[in-house]
Amino acid sequence: MVDPTPETTSQASRRSIDDDPADSPLSVGWTEAQTINLVNEDHPLSLERGGTIAPVVVEYETYGKLSKARDNVVLIEHALSGDAHVAGWDRHAKATGRLYRTRHPGWWDTMVGPGKPIDTNRFFVVCSNCLGSCYGTTGPSSINPRTGRPYGLTFPTVTVADWVRIQALLLDALGIQRIKCVVGGSLGGQQALEWAMAFPERVQRSIVLAATPRLSAQGLAFNAVGRHAIMGDPNFQGGDYYDASNPADGLKVARMLAHITYLSEEGMGEKFGRRLRKDELPEGILETQFEIESYLKYQGEAFVERFDANSYLYITRAMDYYDAASQWGRGDLVQACRRIKSRLMVVSFSTDWLYPPAHCRDFAFALCRAGQSVTYVEVPSRYGHDSFLVETKPVGHLLRHFLEDKS
Repeated sequence: MVDPTPETTSQASRRSIDDDPADSPLSVGWTEAQTINLVNEDHPLSLERGGTIAPVVVEYETYGKLSKARDNVVLIEHALSGDAHVAGWDRHAKATGRLYRTRHPGWWDTMVGPGKPIDTNRFFVVCSNCLGSCYGTTGPSSINPRTGRPYGLTFPTVTVADWVRIQALLLDALGIQRIKCVVGGSLGGQQALEWAMAFPERVQRSIVLAATPRLSAQGLAFNAVGRHAIMGDPNFQGGDYYDASNPADGLKVARMLAHITYLSEEGMGEKFGRRLRKDELPEGILETQFEIESYLKYQGEAFVERFDANSYLYITRAMDYYDAASQWGRGDLVQACRRIKSRLMVVSFSTDWLYPPAHCRDFAFALCRAGQSVTYVEVPSRYGHDSFLVETKPVGHLLRHFLEDKS
């Protein structure tokens, strides 16, 4: 068993220099990711869609102090391109040279820390990177011990259910049996739901933000086009590109397309409108002309610097495959919801068209019909799907209230 006390982990370390942002009393301070080998070749992990994998190394971070009763755990789930670095400042950002470890606060730093909605003075926070990613946990870019080369497309198919089972093994290794609350947005929200259904005895509360029990046909379509862009890049080479140029153009297009789904018409109109980059249209039609074009191009190019194309293929497929009703209810969502023993909060956002409010309400109604205790909130927002990251004030209020509610 791994001892996750502050004396043996440095996630909550506050050793920082004067005037450094990590020294803020509202920050968890400097953080250091940890890795743990949860599966070895003698006991490989069986996967939901067939096959096995071993070894499995998982990267994770923790913040706060685990109570003596080990009953104050909040498990945070990251979205598609996220990682375990949810709060604080990565101590090794400059030293590693890895572009995804640039010196910025964790992706949900506004929500996690001393006195914040997920208060690390009260809760022991755990966040791990998912299987198949490129941020420290075993994935397609990892070395296959049988060949000595990166897995590439020989990496087995993984699912949301596989991710949750790996997280359960991690908590077992940390000596944690019960979770005070599991929370996530988007693909992280589907993991939070899967936890409530797969391990109902271990979860006390679950918060599902901007997510539903399955992706819509429109969402499937966007993911399909993104994967097609990657696989159509001449540098893709059947996924075996690690010794050559990566499929940067394909991955850039995939991210540009996906980023559109994270925004809303209202938000794009307010931020960019039809504004030109210059005072008048240039003569060449191939030039970047509108501000929204420039913004999407920047997003795509930045993403290429920090993410692996094969991981994008695997993770979007896991997103596609997830269907809680089929997984646990033989196609009946109400029956699947009857497995749950935790209190749930489902939060939608008015302009989210990746996981629309109507679909989130349908999920909440299914929970009600299953006799579950559920809180449903639709947050007005112009920021689209990204609202769960951007709307810090209303989301923070909901998280704080739900975590502190004694009923």
